[in-house]
Amino acid sequence: MFTESEFTVMVAGAGPTGLALAIDLKRRGVPFRIVEKSPNPYYGSRGKGIQPRTQEILEDLEVLDRFRALGTDYPELLIRRPDGGTMTLRMDELHEPTPSVPYPNVLMMPQWRTGELLAERLAELGGQVELGVAVTGFTQDEKGVHVTLSTGERVTTRYLVAADGGRSTIRRELGVGFVGETYDTERMLIADVRLTGLDRDHWHVWPGAESHSMRLGLCPLPGTDDFQLTAPVAEGVSAMSQDDIALASLQKLVDDVAPGVTLTDVGWTSLFRANIRMVDRYRVGNVFLAGDAAHVHSPAGGQGLNTGIQDAFNLGWKLASGDDTLLDTYEAERLPVAAGVLGISTRLHHRHRDNTEDALRRDDPVLRQLSLNYRGGPLTDAPGTESGELRAGDRAPDAPCGPTRVFDLLRGPHWTLLVFDAPDTDLPPETPDLHIHHIAHPDAPSAPAALIDTDGHAHAAYDVTTPTLFLIRPDNYLRTVTTPSESAAAQ
Repeated sequence: MFTESEFTVMVAGAGPTGLALAIDLKRRGVPFRIVEKSPNPYYGSRGKGIQPRTQEILEDLEVLDRFRALGTDYPELLIRRPDGGTMTLRMDELHEPTPSVPYPNVLMMPQWRTGELLAERLAELGGQVELGVAVTGFTQDEKGVHVTLSTGERVTTRYLVAADGGRSTIRRELGVGFVGETYDTERMLIADVRLTGLDRDHWHVWPGAESHSMRLGLCPLPGTDDFQLTAPVAEGVSAMSQDDIALASLQKLVDDVAPGVTLTDVGWTSLFRANIRMVDRYRVGNVFLAGDAAHVHSPAGGQGLNTGIQDAFNLGWKLASGDDTLLDTYEAERLPVAAGVLGISTRLHHRHRDNTEDALRRDDPVLRQLSLNYRGGPLTDAPGTESGELRAGDRAPDAPCGPTRVFDLLRGPHWTLLVFDAPDTDLPPETPDLHIHHIAHPDAPSAPAALIDTDGHAHAAYDVTTPTLFLIRPDNYLRTVTTPSESAAAQ
């Protein structure tokens, strides 16, 4: 048994992963503290793509409207060829929203803004990040996790979550391996700059000698006056300091490639080296790894930040339960997902490295992360009679339904039971933790207060042709897909 303490979870790291977890814990009423070793919020553009599945999570956390007000779809690439000509190219075609997928396109948003909006949402809920405070050590026993902070404070918490980045102190203290590769010779210079001489309607790219390689990229960052500059690191640059890069190198680099462009300001800069690694364990006792502490990616494909936020969304409701067996499913579910995502981002990185003809394309639908699922995992109750396309473990799709949307029904920390065309089914009682909604065809018998699926969008999204029940987890994945007779037999 654990001793009583004033909080249940210590979150180390206030990047997007830690902040998303803190928001989820706060709305569930779980006492927590979130600490961040930096004295200031993160201010670089870094991971700037918010994938469709992550946008759905942000909607559930009631912050997506702010992201969409300040972010934009990815712009067209304007490629300036060595022969003086230009061509335009989309990394992926823009997709039209559908009833089941309301946010089909990647949203561009500089990472510092993502952090700012998540911290703002946390503050609205009454949470606060403790800046300039780091976890410097810990031990754990049957009484809890005993954490030492950089302030000298020692506290005991039931759970510790390491969201403290790719150089995670907590991961190292645990002795968890970080398997993969670091490509020291493959480096990229990234900087947030202001400039004159370019429009903000395109992502401007100057290719190398081979038209599908890149010598310089300048991408306008929405909601700011900045561009993100990216360029392969020239020989000798890696030995310079960050100040040297900012003050001495950037304008010369631009002059050599795009003499009509003048830099007027340089902010955050980073020398990125390709580091592609992941852990083989997500949990050690009551310490959990999430985000970059568990997996680091090539920036190709915009997967790292998104995978971290989805780690948090999977973990939050399990921490709130306090159920040890349920908490074991965090690793069982997220480890294979992280491995798969790491694989695709690595393949995209290799396209860049090898200058393949499709190096700039990002049209693989897997990148949008809508198809990621937990089929066959420990939390999928599959009786073997699922008749439609949806299976236990799949993402729960959206759909307009009567005066509302399915996502409106799912929003919040509760479980949801969707009952299609089964008004007389014997159901468990509705509670604050379980919301039950009947959905019916216009011409079918319906339960009182049933939502009438006038246009059939909900039936189409859930591929319902016979009475079916969908039990949906708090993170909006399907736990069970059953018929009324199977549901009654299970009670």
